[in-house]
Amino acid sequence: MSVAMDSAARPAIAEAREEGASFRRFRLGAGPRAALPVLVLLALGFLAPLVTVAAYAFATPRSYDAFRSFTLANFRAIVDPANTVWTSFAWSLGFAAVTVAILAIVAYPIAHGLTCVFGRAAGFVSVLFVFPLFVSENVRLFGWVLFFIKNGVLDGTLSWLGLGTVPEVLFKPGATLFGMVYVYLPFMLFPMTLGLAMVPRDLVDAARDLGASRLMIWREVELPLAMPGILIGMLLTFVLSAGAVAESKVLGGQSVITIAQDIEVAFTYAQNWPLGAALALILVVLVSGLSLFVMGRLDLDTILGRR
Repeated sequence: MSVAMDSAARPAIAEAREEGASFRRFRLGAGPRAALPVLVLLALGFLAPLVTVAAYAFATPRSYDAFRSFTLANFRAIVDPANTVWTSFAWSLGFAAVTVAILAIVAYPIAHGLTCVFGRAAGFVSVLFVFPLFVSENVRLFGWVLFFIKNGVLDGTLSWLGLGTVPEVLFKPGATLFGMVYVYLPFMLFPMTLGLAMVPRDLVDAARDLGASRLMIWREVELPLAMPGILIGMLLTFVLSAGAVAESKVLGGQSVITIAQDIEVAFTYAQNWPLGAALALILVVLVSGLSLFVMGRLDLDTILGRR
C-alpha cells in the first residue's frame, strides 16, 4: 500500500520541483529587487503623467477624451500659420540659450574660486549661494520687484542721496532675462564646481613647470577635463529655463509670452487640455532631444569617478 502511495506521489513531487526551479530561474536578483521601489516611484511619478499628457495631446480638442479618441487636430492648430504660439517657443528657447551663455561666463570664475582660491571659506561662500533656494522663487522675484520698482528701494535710495532716479527696468524682456539668470545661477554653479574639482592639480602643476602659460593651461588642461561638469550645468540650466514662467509673469509683466504661459492658459482659462498637452509634448520632445544629444557626448564613467 505504501509503495502504491509513493508511486502516486512521485509525479506531484516532480511537478512541485519543476515549479520551484522555474520560480528560482525567474526570481529577481538582489540588485533589481533593491531598485524596485525606485522603479515604481519613477513609473508613478514620471512615466504615468507623461503617458497621460501624451494621451490628451491626441484627444479631441476641448474634451477630456484621453485614451478614448485619437486625432491630430491639436497639432494642426499649433502649426497653423495664423497661430502665433511658435513665437512663445522662440522666446522660451531663446531666453534659455542666452541664460546658459550668461551663466557660463558668470559662474565659471565663481566655481574656480570655490575650487582653487577661497580655501576654507569655500563652504561659507557655497552656503551663500544655496541659502536663497530655501526661499520660494516667487517671494524672491517679488523682492526684486520691490527693489527695482519706481519709488522702490533702489530708486528711493538714489533720490535720497541726490543721485537722480533709476530708469524703468521692470516689465521688459530684459527683466525676465535678469530673473532667469538670478534664479538658475546655483544650477549652473555647482555642477561646474564639481567639474573643476575633478581636474587633477598635479597636471596643472606639471603644465606650469613645462612652461605653459596660464591661458594655455586653462585651454589645454582645465577646460577639457572640467567640460563634463560644465556641460551638465548647461544642460540642467537650459532644461529649467525653457520651462520658466514665474520670471516672465513677475519681473517681465508678461511683456513677452513664454511657452510655459501658453500651456498654463490652455489648461486653466481656455479649458483646452488637449491643446495644452500637445504644447507640453512638443516642449518635452524638444528638450529631451537636446538632453539626449548632449548626454550621448558625455563620459559618465569619468563624471562618476569610475576607472
